[in-house]
Amino acid sequence: MSTLTDLLRRPPRPARAGAIQRFLGAPLAWALVAFDLAVLVWILLNSVKSTRELLDAPWSLPKALHWANFGRAWSTGNFGPAAVNSVVLVAGTAAATVLLAAPAGYALSRFGARSAGATTSLFAIGLGVPAQAIFLPLYAVMSHLGLVNSLWGLWLLYTATSMPFAVFFLTGFFRSLPIELEEAAALDGASPLYTFARIMLPVCRSGIVTLVLLNVIGHWGETFFALVFIHDQQLQTLPLAMLGFLQQMQYNGADWGGMFAGIAIVVLPLVGLYLCLGRRIIEGMTLGSDK
Repeated sequence: MSTLTDLLRRPPRPARAGAIQRFLGAPLAWALVAFDLAVLVWILLNSVKSTRELLDAPWSLPKALHWANFGRAWSTGNFGPAAVNSVVLVAGTAAATVLLAAPAGYALSRFGARSAGATTSLFAIGLGVPAQAIFLPLYAVMSHLGLVNSLWGLWLLYTATSMPFAVFFLTGFFRSLPIELEEAAALDGASPLYTFARIMLPVCRSGIVTLVLLNVIGHWGETFFALVFIHDQQLQTLPLAMLGFLQQMQYNGADWGGMFAGIAIVVLPLVGLYLCLGRRIIEGMTLGSDK
């Protein structure tokens, strides 16, 4: 017969612990989803209200749909050129990050060099260094190279700051793939470069898509570096155009309907992207961590 001390020393049953976590975690997760959806709906409803109606009844349904708010925000806030700059910058950053991180992650995961583990650890350490803490030396170096107030310079900065997570993520993903694929390719006479480009990259498609989506989400609304390194209005990204629109309101009068329309212009592309490809993020993170 077990004593009380023996019962206390027994570890908790994993099944019961998992049930408790699901019981407590599921309502919290759904509450966060409901809150995010409520905020999104509130922004969309206020984006088609007049300023007076928004101030008088911010929580009510709009009496009339003022679609002119979007046109006014687009033209007055310089959202057109800013949207083009954001799309080009974010797409270029995602492409460059994948082109650099994929071969680096594959080499670190498969080639048994002595420095591979230390190099991977350095990339992992880079995740803990906030880029905002080193913006002063970055600004000095980029100013010396003539890359301040340049989309090329901002693209280079975004790509460099994306590399630690990208390499660390893809290294773990490549390690999760079966090595038998490369052994079979080697028996057929395939070179390491051919194996990487024609076999491993297609197999790693879920991880690459996940990395691209996370990169786009992280840089679409990035404000700090864009505010520090971009000075010309024609080079502004969407977050900077939003800030400029808010500053114009201080001199031209409050236009809260236009402001919410501008917020919707910035937010809706990411919402649409996540609705279309959000499942790929979950699949990529799951495949990279479970195998």
